[in-house]
Amino acid sequence: MPVINSTTARNNFFKVMEEVIDSHESVIITGKKGNVVMVSEEDWSSIQETLYLCSIPGMREKIVEGIATPLDECLEDTK
Repeated sequence: MPVINSTTARNNFFKVMEEVIDSHESVIITGKKGNVVMVSEEDWSSIQETLYLCSIPGMREKIVEGIATPLDECLEDTK
C-alpha cells in the first residue's frame, strides 16, 4: 500500500484520488496527528458489505460452503 505525506496528497489530490479509484489500491496519507487511508467508494462499500455479512452468525461458513460447491450442483434442471 503506497504511503504519502499530507502535503503531497494535498498538492496532488485529484491525481491520487483517480489512482485510488482506477487501481483499487488504498493509499496511506501520513500527517502530524496521525494517518488516514484513502480508499475508493466502491472498495469501501465492498468492505462494509463484507463486514456486515461476516457479522451474521453462520454466514461466513455458508459462504465458504457455497464457494466450494461445484457449479453444476447449483443449477436447477428446468426441463
